[in-house]
Amino acid sequence: MEPGHIVETVLNSLDSEAGTDQLAREAFQSRANFYRLFQALVKENPGAMRRRILLERAAWQLAGTRKPVTEIGLDAQYGSLEAFARAFRNHYKVSPGLWRRSGSTRIHLPAPNNYHFVPLHATPKGTSNNMNLYELFAGADAWYTRRLLTQAETLSDQQLDYAVDAPGKFFPWDKPHKNLREILQRIVETKEVWTAALTGGEMPAMEGDTPAALLARFEKAEADFQRILCDVSRRGAWDETFVDTLCEPAETFTYGGMFTHIITFNTYRRLTALETFDKLGVKIPGAGCPSEYEAAMESSPKP
Repeated sequence: MEPGHIVETVLNSLDSEAGTDQLAREAFQSRANFYRLFQALVKENPGAMRRRILLERAAWQLAGTRKPVTEIGLDAQYGSLEAFARAFRNHYKVSPGLWRRSGSTRIHLPAPNNYHFVPLHATPKGTSNNMNLYELFAGADAWYTRRLLTQAETLSDQQLDYAVDAPGKFFPWDKPHKNLREILQRIVETKEVWTAALTGGEMPAMEGDTPAALLARFEKAEADFQRILCDVSRRGAWDETFVDTLCEPAETFTYGGMFTHIITFNTYRRLTALETFDKLGVKIPGAGCPSEYEAAMESSPKP
């Protein structure tokens, strides 16, 4: 039997409440034989694959439609909004609401095969789970920032304020980074200020310098930042411009230039933070390379 036939049985069941027994009957197999064949040919439990693809469809609906979250959860065959939100967060690491605001286009979850939800009823063979360059750099930036801020929560104030050698001064108006706390602050502030410029908002308050407060500030800015830049990426509009009214006088930037600016200087700051953690005796695995983020996404727990 070709794997495509039994996979199609699962894909065609997304809008029904079919269990494994029903799927086996539709594939003209006994339940035990259907399960054995599925595992052998597809390398995934049929029920687990179905739940994964239902979540992938839900992620696509959240980002690409105005369908209510509760209805999307019911379509994914969760009995309540709470159950859907819990399952979605477990797999995508953010709430359905935050995912919708981010406008992310990378809906595919890690899988032992190449079968995924494909919008508009395209071929059930699935598509590549590769990230484009924007998703890779933006994802790595956010992933490493979260790792650093989460790890910083384990440090004492004395460690956070320990003097460092790295100057961290790039522009005439910049101030050198004195310690790990200031490095982490500058990473978050960079994302906050540029997000405010992108949304036409006011200069952010930038209040709270504990790691927990910085993480909360980062997540708030990151949601709007991703929402706007994901749209720019989808349209291929990196050479389009926006006006930064927070500058005095106001300045015009391209989206591509602004994004490259953030990635360039925050990468330096993250690497400086990694070195500072090491000097404090706290070893964070990895060297800060985007390929580590890419590998982590591929090896994250299966549904």
